[in-house]
Amino acid sequence: MDILDEKKIGKDKLKALELAEDSRETEWKMPSFVAELFQGRVRWDLIMPFPAQSEEDKKIGDQLLDQVERALKKHLDPNEVDRTGEMPQAAIQALADLKLFAMKIPKEYGGLGLSQTNYNRVCHLVASYCASTAVWLSAHQSIGVPQPLILYGTEEQKKKYCPQFAKGAISAFALTEPDVGSDPAKMKTTAVPDADGKHFTLNGLKLWCTNGTVADIMVVMAQTPPKIVKGRERQQITAFIVEKNMPGVEVVHRCRFMGLNGIQNGLLKFSNVKVPRENIILGEGKGLKLALTTLNTGRLTMPASVTGASKYCLKAVRQWANERHQWGSAIGKHEAVASKIATITATIFAMDAVSWMTSAMADNKRYDIRLEAAMAKLCCTEASWKIVDGAIQIRGGRGYETADSLKARGEKAYPFERIMRDSRINTIIEGTSQIMRLFIAREAMDSHVRKIMPIMSPKTKMGERFALMAKAFGFYALWYPKQFIGLDALPSGVAIPRELRGHMQYVSKTSRRLARNLFHAMMVYQQKLEAKQLIMSRLVNVGTDLFAIASSCSYAISQSADKGAVELADLFCRQARGRIHRQFSRLWKNDDAQACRVADNALNDKYAWLEDGIIFTED
Repeated sequence: MDILDEKKIGKDKLKALELAEDSRETEWKMPSFVAELFQGRVRWDLIMPFPAQSEEDKKIGDQLLDQVERALKKHLDPNEVDRTGEMPQAAIQALADLKLFAMKIPKEYGGLGLSQTNYNRVCHLVASYCASTAVWLSAHQSIGVPQPLILYGTEEQKKKYCPQFAKGAISAFALTEPDVGSDPAKMKTTAVPDADGKHFTLNGLKLWCTNGTVADIMVVMAQTPPKIVKGRERQQITAFIVEKNMPGVEVVHRCRFMGLNGIQNGLLKFSNVKVPRENIILGEGKGLKLALTTLNTGRLTMPASVTGASKYCLKAVRQWANERHQWGSAIGKHEAVASKIATITATIFAMDAVSWMTSAMADNKRYDIRLEAAMAKLCCTEASWKIVDGAIQIRGGRGYETADSLKARGEKAYPFERIMRDSRINTIIEGTSQIMRLFIAREAMDSHVRKIMPIMSPKTKMGERFALMAKAFGFYALWYPKQFIGLDALPSGVAIPRELRGHMQYVSKTSRRLARNLFHAMMVYQQKLEAKQLIMSRLVNVGTDLFAIASSCSYAISQSADKGAVELADLFCRQARGRIHRQFSRLWKNDDAQACRVADNALNDKYAWLEDGIIFTED
């Protein structure tokens, strides 16, 4: 990114930022509700009426869901999977027989060719029953070979590999390394072209490859020789299709975790693996671009899955809160418990709204969903973790007890303990919550970055700078005042319940407040803004809640009046508005600087005395 100044941000950070900028999508060719939201504009026409699944597509999903439910109940006990750490071969075969490893593979290649909505409905159902099984399916299809193959594969690649998935072949995605997480600029795995140019020799280690220990085919990211771009050497990361039977592919270790005991995740080693040039997906140096664009839809599996698990918690908690009596009445009648149940219920309604809204956007293919997908992943996984925690609190000691132990002494074996362990990873995988906020913040600032940052670049010539300044001034002279005096217009031709009108007007008003505060942050911190992660996180949190409020209102309006959807949306919106108020209140007046000083002191052993009196081991 030529507008960044190496002297101000450092050489290593510049390298990482340039790699990220080169890999991201640089244009907004299709509309985005959230991108507009960060600009102070609310495009109700993009989300209303709520996009309903067609009857034909819904029928396909209904039939498949019925088959999947029967297969899982017959062949798989989730508690046994958790206890043994192994997925029954009969269950894997049953999934393969239903072509669940080819849900997103087009029918012309032998797959089911499901819509994103139906695919997410399957993951939603499976995750409510067994999270490990859901990961087997989603890691294979959302971030494994099928999705990038469908999006960017050549016809020869599709003909070769897609039919294999229809027969039950399993895939994985290999990006993370032992010393490399979210900063691919430090990637050590290399792929060097042979002299004849027909093959690349792949060497390196890849960590936490879900399905990697059993995968037949995988996507592997590796550094290929750098190229000179605009007079500067640029790092190249390329995506390769690698087959497990290629000489030099080795499973070094199967990783074990807090939860998801049934997944196959491991450390893989590639030693002089000869990979044909035709196994490159998308092109040399475009590996990260492939990963980022693949994840735009791949992330949508997470909201649907965690919502399914959250619904299990709600159903079990409702039953328990009605059955368990304390101090003369059911515990669900006590205000402290009732408040938790109300919040869980309203939040799940919002999670449903966001999940199915973004799924429909993906199917529609007329939206740019990079921000919506990231927000859906962020808000649903964080909300789900709170729901699981709240459900265990309501269940009490029985929530902490294992399902096997409960069953052995004759009680209902709600597996809350397992669900909590399985759920903890959700705010980490496919982009941690922190990385999601940084990603959303960068995309939200894009229109400002393109207008303002070239003016600040030391490489911009004086004459060009004046022209850019004049153009930017013309835009902001009109745009900025609108962020104070804009109208809170509601969509026309839509019957909006009285309870939701104020919330929808709030979205319009607050989007302008969000837009001007984002602009102020850019003006105040300029190139140092990327280091102000807490400020950017608060702005992203505001935008995420506004998207959830808008989606919930649209979803509630689409439901039958007797379902109670409006009162669920009303409660969620009230609580979300409280969160937004708290985020704004700490935007400019906060203790961020003091917290950073304390952190530096802690890292420099100033408070090491706090750790006295403990037994500490590292093995």
